[in-house]
Amino acid sequence: MQEFSVSAVAAVLDFAVLKPDQTSADIHSAAALCGQLSIGCLCVQPIDVCRAARLLHEQKTVVASVVGFPHGANATAIKVHEARIAIEDGARELDMVLALQALREGDHTTVHDDIAAVVNEGRASDVAVKVILETCYLNEDEIIHACRIAESAGATFVKTSTGFGSRGATPEVVRTMLNTVDGRIGVKASGGIRTWNDCVGYLKMGCTRIGVGDPRRILTGGSQAN
Repeated sequence: MQEFSVSAVAAVLDFAVLKPDQTSADIHSAAALCGQLSIGCLCVQPIDVCRAARLLHEQKTVVASVVGFPHGANATAIKVHEARIAIEDGARELDMVLALQALREGDHTTVHDDIAAVVNEGRASDVAVKVILETCYLNEDEIIHACRIAESAGATFVKTSTGFGSRGATPEVVRTMLNTVDGRIGVKASGGIRTWNDCVGYLKMGCTRIGVGDPRRILTGGSQAN
């Protein structure tokens, strides 16, 4: 059975600091925690990218920003502009919400073009794009279509959830995503992952990124287990 060290898990965590009631002090605390625990990625709201990038400029932690968050309902031009500003501010990864309404209506061309436009914006700066499916609102066929579209549009990862929907990651949904992309792009489990065992369980399934809101709690669980 594959085992995971605390440091290996820390490196694949995306620490999300995206709550609407947070302050700049929360970004400072999160950045300090990332440095202390060697977290792989700190994902922040667009308004916080500059601050996070400045705080982490000598750390291994990369900064990600969200695009079209949390509902994916922005026009594509707005998503592209949002991505451009985030990159200029220091984001090295983008977590974008796909065009959920278009997906559910079967308008796969719109979904593809929306993702591809953001991917194209990131490509020149070697910025990875993770496409959030918000799987709590999708059936299995829609999840499969979303994964295939994201892959064809050039996404680096598909991601389960924003953390603001009615449900986060589940093993069943993650398995569908993993089977669909079959290792060609990454899968990020996110939403409701609060323990070491949950986190490692998704890594053992084949996920290569895990989105969390409390990395200290997860990694402390790993330290105790080891």
